[in-house]
Amino acid sequence: MSARHHLLYSEEEEALRAAVRDLLTDHCDAAGVIARTESGTPHDRALWKRLTEGMGLAGLLVPEDLGGQGATHREAAVVLEELGRAVAPVPYLTSAVVATEALLAAGARDLLGELASGDTVGVLAVALNVAPHGAWRTVRLAGGALHGELTGIADAAAADVLLVPADDGGLYAVAAGAVTVTPQVSLDLTRPVATVVLDGAPGTRVGATGPAVRRALRAGAGLLASEQLGLADWCLTETVRHLKERRQFNRPVGGFQALKHRLARLWLEIAGLRAAARNAADALVGGADTDVAVTVAQAYAAPVAVRAAEEALQLHGGIGMTWEHPVHLYLKRAKADSIAYGTAGGHRAALAELVDLRAP
Repeated sequence: MSARHHLLYSEEEEALRAAVRDLLTDHCDAAGVIARTESGTPHDRALWKRLTEGMGLAGLLVPEDLGGQGATHREAAVVLEELGRAVAPVPYLTSAVVATEALLAAGARDLLGELASGDTVGVLAVALNVAPHGAWRTVRLAGGALHGELTGIADAAAADVLLVPADDGGLYAVAAGAVTVTPQVSLDLTRPVATVVLDGAPGTRVGATGPAVRRALRAGAGLLASEQLGLADWCLTETVRHLKERRQFNRPVGGFQALKHRLARLWLEIAGLRAAARNAADALVGGADTDVAVTVAQAYAAPVAVRAAEEALQLHGGIGMTWEHPVHLYLKRAKADSIAYGTAGGHRAALAELVDLRAP
């Protein structure tokens, strides 16, 4: 049986995980991420450069003849697990997955090469909450220029180029310097959202909106589950470690039966999330039931990730409520991810349609 037909991690995937984790351990510490959220420049461009120039990770989904690595969604999923574990403030999901998938569907070869190198950050100008089966806003094309306003665009502040859907059915590449990007209040400061205003902005048509955006959002939703998996796994691991060290009544807090039961239940839920996330990543490589795999993963992932972060915050006690402890970063990312690319409830409704099990 080949690695493509089971959900276990291959040796190559584990080696990739180790390399990414080592890099993040050295260059993405929690204190640094917290400080960055307070700085007004949330994106870590130095870390992005190390991930892209040093390791070539921005081009994992891009074929080798276009300057990429020619890898698959399985490898990208491993990277996202590790980025989720570190709540890394880099535009990997938005640029290396979502924008890249849109360009692959459109066949925009030159721009794909730029995104694959990491020199250019691309962002699909569709609100972060839009699901693969949902509707998105478009801007108006008039006189060869684009006019309109789009809200909730994740990582727009880090973008060099925006992929903008227009009312003529086209997807247009627009230089970030040609638009106005205004930050919105974001719960998750490590993946901020913004409003993008186009006032006669020039754009280059790269393809048709429908197929490109649907493919991009499906990949985003499917691989987001791997980020949520990494986040939840960090929360469980750190909580177990803390409870082993913390003592109450002269015994480790982790020895109390009630807490053991809570942690055991969470471990089982994360094991289920791992299976769902791996299945979605594998299906995105090429499968007949890709839509089902993605909706199942997203229907399950958000509640587990949020609960893992909530448990981590509660079980860390007073220290968990402080700004200095990083658990608040994970709770905010988990809550923001729970509405990214569709809510769990929306995915359950979509799944009912896909498998013909609608509510009476």
